[in-house]
Amino acid sequence: MRYEFLVGLRYTRSRRRAQGGNRFISFISLVSMLGTGLGVAALIVVLSVMNGFQEELRTRILGVAAHIQISGNDGELEGWQQVADQAVHHPLVRAAAPYVQEQGMLSFDQAVRGTIVRGVLPGAEEQVADFARHMRMGSLEELKPGRFGIVLGRDLAYALRARVGDKVTLIAPQGLVTPAAVLPRVKQFEVVGIFEAGMYEYDSGLALIHLQDAQVLYRMDDRVSGVRLKLDDLFAAPRVASEIALTLDGNMMVSDWTRTHANFFRAVAIEKTMMTVILFLIVAVAAFNIVSTLVMAVQEKQADIAILRTLGASPRSIMTVFVLQGAVIGLVGLLGGVAGGLLLANNLDVVIPVLEKITGATLWNREVYFLSELPSKVLWSDVVTIVSVSFVLTLVATLYPSWRASRVNPAEALRYE
Repeated sequence: MRYEFLVGLRYTRSRRRAQGGNRFISFISLVSMLGTGLGVAALIVVLSVMNGFQEELRTRILGVAAHIQISGNDGELEGWQQVADQAVHHPLVRAAAPYVQEQGMLSFDQAVRGTIVRGVLPGAEEQVADFARHMRMGSLEELKPGRFGIVLGRDLAYALRARVGDKVTLIAPQGLVTPAAVLPRVKQFEVVGIFEAGMYEYDSGLALIHLQDAQVLYRMDDRVSGVRLKLDDLFAAPRVASEIALTLDGNMMVSDWTRTHANFFRAVAIEKTMMTVILFLIVAVAAFNIVSTLVMAVQEKQADIAILRTLGASPRSIMTVFVLQGAVIGLVGLLGGVAGGLLLANNLDVVIPVLEKITGATLWNREVYFLSELPSKVLWSDVVTIVSVSFVLTLVATLYPSWRASRVNPAEALRYE
């Protein structure tokens, strides 16, 4: 072992009881380790929770929305079957389904709610969306042409006080022109199912009916609003959308989920970035506590430094000794923080109930967040980034005290020894 490493590790483990100052330096070193560890653990836990939220929200949104939508410029699309067949030829497109999407108003038992009405083909819709696992009552297969059945979101059904088997009135904005007045188109629909996607936007404002019933109600003949596509890789949606757009007629619009919900996912990404920066400041504060530790260590070890210099140690070697001492302090804190952070992030479903029982407070309200437990997903890329940046901060904090140690004058240091 090179003597710089031997001396640096010796200083790190030093526990001389004759000097009270050494015990204080050890205490400051311990505080620096704990601060670095807590900062790293907090970073891992918070980023894991935000990753879990992103994945959960993306799953819930794409369980109802499509990866890619092809629609007509005027809101109507003719010859949807040809468009669907052409899109499915792309190697990454798994399935395609037509849809009709219009606005409407639902009325039941003196309660009235505005809603988005989506006409679907149940068999095809199951291939591009995950309504089957979101159904709480009934099923999507109950939507049959001519039966005029309707599937409501959970919050929408609750607001209307409607249950499976009830008949609700759907009022379409397209009216019937008569000599007396313009009358709205009104049709009764039987509630055949209730779904809960976990997203308030859909649970409170989306109703599903059969595609043919929607075409009849909104006078679209055999036209549809567009075609929805599901991909093998949802993150390839922007590229696939661009490739499909080049093969279609210019009168069609192709949009993917990253554009449809761009503001929402951008807000989540910005929040994650800002939380990362804020928590890295905690790590930086803990890392720079090492500066005070090393400054006091250099002051205490001036005689040792002078002796090493008189024995032929170079300023670079002296600097290496104290850089190593600070790096060991930071590395121990980092390893402890990584271990604690991973342990917490992977066991939040156990930790949260325990904390709620101890404090008596509700830390995770399932009725507010529509999630049964706090989601968490550890990404090793995040862990590597956290450890790398934190270790660099630790090394930067050791440079100035180590440089001061290398500048110690042996004659001045040994004058009063």
